Amino acid sequence: MPTLEHNGSTFQVDEDGFLLKGMEEWNDNWVDYVKSSEGIAELTDEHHKVIDALQEYYKKNGIAPMVRILSKTTGFPLKRIYELFPSGPGKGACKMAGLPKPTGCV
Repeated sequence: MPTLEHNGSTFQVDEDGFLLKGMEEWNDNWVDYVKSSEGIAELTDEHHKVIDALQEYYKKNGIAPMVRILSKTTGFPLKRIYELFPSGPGKGACKMAGLPKPTGCV
């Protein structure tokens, strides 16, 4: 299993860089790592709103929400979600939230 180290924390990841243990090992160091690897300068309340919505939906349903549901839940248009997470809601936002790689995510 590949591992990543960041700020003194070690994370086991899959071949695409998603946490193997998901939200079980998700923490601020993981968020900081993904933030820097995604090229996000600073996390805003909007970033946190997307992350919280993803985690909440995943806890209830066992899968990541479709982008339309994420957009409706957060109140952000899809364009804004892509501005917040340049690699997209599946790759960037789900990774940052500690979710597994969504089905159909390239």
